Amino acid sequence: MAGTKGHGGKAGRSGGKPTPTALKLLHGNPGRRPLNQHEPQPQPRLPRAPEHLGEAARKEWQRAGRFLLQLGLVSDLDRAALAAYATVYGRWVEAEQALSTHGVLIKSPNGFPMQSPYLAVANRALEQMRSLLSEFGMSPASRTRVAGVQLDEDDPFEDYLRRRQKPGGPA
Repeated sequence: MAGTKGHGGKAGRSGGKPTPTALKLLHGNPGRRPLNQHEPQPQPRLPRAPEHLGEAARKEWQRAGRFLLQLGLVSDLDRAALAAYATVYGRWVEAEQALSTHGVLIKSPNGFPMQSPYLAVANRALEQMRSLLSEFGMSPASRTRVAGVQLDEDDPFEDYLRRRQKPGGPA
């Protein structure tokens, strides 16, 4: 059948999702394919967190966003994707807290043991987080392929430590 290559007969683009150029550069461009010279390059910036984020989601926004910004992997265009990740993370935290309180088995209305609905929520949130983590290159497998990069920005803390070092002292 014409146009049905790849993914189980689905028409369209074959192969996996394209990897953003920034991630390819961090990974050292392992495929050695030409990089997309026309890919939009938005200014790296951590956008403001959406108001609807809960406490756990807001903390994760700041934590993950700080690391993504250091790698140049987040911009204003990524606000919705980062919000989705932070929201799912917050949902996972809430479900795990409920599981700690109520346990993974609860008593059904008939008196029989049944799986806690919080377990299904936690498991679904983990699936969604795994998918969203890969979008930003934040999965453990992605980290093993990331090469170190020299950041253009000066780190004020590193500058402070360098100034405090005494000549002839330990490095």
